[in-house]
Amino acid sequence: MDLELRDTPKRYGLVSRALHWSMAALFAWQFLGIVVRGVVAKDSALDQLFQTTHSPFGFLLFLLVLIRALWTLSNRRTRPAYDRGPLGVAARAGHAALYALMVVVPLLALLRAYGTGRGLNAFGLLQIIPATGERIGWLVAPASALHGPLAWALLVLIAGHVAMVFVHRDLLRDNVLAKMAG
Repeated sequence: MDLELRDTPKRYGLVSRALHWSMAALFAWQFLGIVVRGVVAKDSALDQLFQTTHSPFGFLLFLLVLIRALWTLSNRRTRPAYDRGPLGVAARAGHAALYALMVVVPLLALLRAYGTGRGLNAFGLLQIIPATGERIGWLVAPASALHGPLAWALLVLIAGHVAMVFVHRDLLRDNVLAKMAG
């Protein structure tokens, strides 16, 4: 097992891999919860399980993406390089779009939590945004309008990201997954 913490030109280090896969698991939980909400009875035990974790896990994802972005910047000279040519350009654009949505989607939710006056408490342990009870409509409206659609756009990009693993493995035969799988 490779215990190299930092990224190298041949593969991503332990920190990058841990951030990537923990975020993948949290995103899977978030989207599974939304699907469950559409399928099971609202306020059922299963619905409540997912709904009580959605905001705190979303905040955790927001923190992880910020940490991941800083880690990526600190490793930018040593991490695996993008391919040259159109595929490399597409990969850069896809990753930039993923990062942008991974920041914007939870940021909109945080604005909504503040704007509704509900606040945000992470698992009963940490008050992230105080509950004021005061509604600020100009914060709530755009956040409510954009959070869901942009989250679905993020899921589409994630699906494309995963699909490209198979393109790399089956068509390009370069097994790019090995760089992130460990």
